[in-house]
Amino acid sequence: MNDAVANSSALHPDRPPHENWSRARWFAVILLAFAAHVGFILTFGENKRVAQRVVTDVPALRLANAADELPALADPTLFALPHQQDFAAAGCLNMPEVKPPSFRWTEPPRWLPLAADGLGAAFGEFVQTNLFAGQPLDFKPAAELSTPALPVEPAPAQNSAMQVKGKLAQRLVPSEISLTNWPYADVIAPSKVQVLVDTAGDVVSAVVLPSENVLAAADHYDAADQRALEIARALRFAPASQPVIGKIIFDWHTVPIVPVVPPTASP
Repeated sequence: MNDAVANSSALHPDRPPHENWSRARWFAVILLAFAAHVGFILTFGENKRVAQRVVTDVPALRLANAADELPALADPTLFALPHQQDFAAAGCLNMPEVKPPSFRWTEPPRWLPLAADGLGAAFGEFVQTNLFAGQPLDFKPAAELSTPALPVEPAPAQNSAMQVKGKLAQRLVPSEISLTNWPYADVIAPSKVQVLVDTAGDVVSAVVLPSENVLAAADHYDAADQRALEIARALRFAPASQPVIGKIIFDWHTVPIVPVVPPTASP
């Protein structure tokens, strides 16, 4: 067993232990690599001069002239107001100078010739063609007598009467109508009834109209107005194509009231 160990040690001698590089060694290696790169660049590199590029399209500044068109484009009133450079400048802004006419009269006066023979001829012709009636002078005219004009009123009707106004008068069917003579101590105002007549000729509505006169309204008699409504509703008219509104006036006649004398008892 000892012999085997001795043989193995003879075949594999002892190796030296691993040693780390120092900082000086690393710095020398890096410096050597940098020097090699610089040498390669200087040896194999091309030394050419850089050509300068031609500068084009460089903005330039210059002072604008007052007559230039570019400053005029910045005017906000160029297209809103009359301008010297627009199309209407020739007709609007550049008006020709018109001198006002002179009103001084320089022509010598030319007098019309006067015909002495014709003086007064026009007046004489006027007098001959216009004859005026003579007006006698009356310094004390006679007094004019005047008589008062008395209005003549028609005599009141002896019986009550009915009048149909408007288009209904032509459509009224003749029939016997009994009008009442009212026993009343005063005059009764006329009863005015407004009626609506349908196409068949029947009265569908009848209304008593109020009087326009205040005094006549006080003379209305309720019984007479009711009688007027009854007669108006019973009237018949001829048929027509459309309904018609009309007015019927009742002129009432009054008779004196006869007092009733009670019978006397016999003795």
